[in-house]
Amino acid sequence: MHAQQVTARLGRIGVWERYGTYAADPDPRAAAAELAELGFTAAWFGGAPADGLFGLAEQLLAGSDRLGVASGILNVRVFPAAETAARVAALERAHPGRFVLGLGVSHVEFAERLGVEYTPPLATMNTYLDALDAAGDSGVPRVLAALGPRMVRLARDRAHGAHPYFTTPAHTREAREALGEGVLLAPHQKVVLSGDPDVARAVIRKEAALYLGLDNYVRNLRRLGFTDADLADGGSDRLIDTLVVWGDEEAIAARVGEHFDAGADHVSIQVLPTDPGHTGLPHAQWARLGPALRDL
Repeated sequence: MHAQQVTARLGRIGVWERYGTYAADPDPRAAAAELAELGFTAAWFGGAPADGLFGLAEQLLAGSDRLGVASGILNVRVFPAAETAARVAALERAHPGRFVLGLGVSHVEFAERLGVEYTPPLATMNTYLDALDAAGDSGVPRVLAALGPRMVRLARDRAHGAHPYFTTPAHTREAREALGEGVLLAPHQKVVLSGDPDVARAVIRKEAALYLGLDNYVRNLRRLGFTDADLADGGSDRLIDTLVVWGDEEAIAARVGEHFDAGADHVSIQVLPTDPGHTGLPHAQWARLGPALRDL
């Protein structure tokens, strides 16, 4: 399946949000309709439990007949491949041409909490892909959460593309070189709608704290040229400003444009609210960003 065929499902600009935030919304179907009306073309969600991912995907797909939906990502260590294949096939029958299956291997730091053995990532993903292949072709494209060069190459060779999370336009450029042409590249970009550097960087450092404690993200940042000094004490301003774009709609659109210039086919944005008490979906920020991004 060529990148253009996968992009037909996802469009150009998606929104990425955690499963729990979508699931806590009074009406995820209405949120899907809202996103489509604002000009967004796909809804990604991550951190879904095994018993909730496909239920939320069904709700979002039912909310709009225009919006693509993607798992970002399904954790292959906790979702049995045979069940995944069956549920994905059911979604495709009900909503043909609109779902994309994002797969990932999670993190060694999470293994104990998940109650799983942390086996080598590449071998684990290859085994899972073998099992999906054995279950038959559902027609649903699959993309891999890929940061390191070996997983990016696996996305090229055994999937329909890559979904790098929490990274930079420089990584997008490197990933495109490794993937070559004709393979989907769909990076994720966190954003903060604030022109106040102190406010924005405080929000970003709070968000980044988790990732700066995970080995695979740290190794990726080192590959991109960041140093021990950049990674210390919550992250240098250089690191924070490179990883997460903050500012007005124009600044955010410019960063998303950098990903496209670097070779992305699709970009998903994740809004980080500046209000520490905010717990729901960022409807107001979506309304501001939709018109600013729709023509990229």
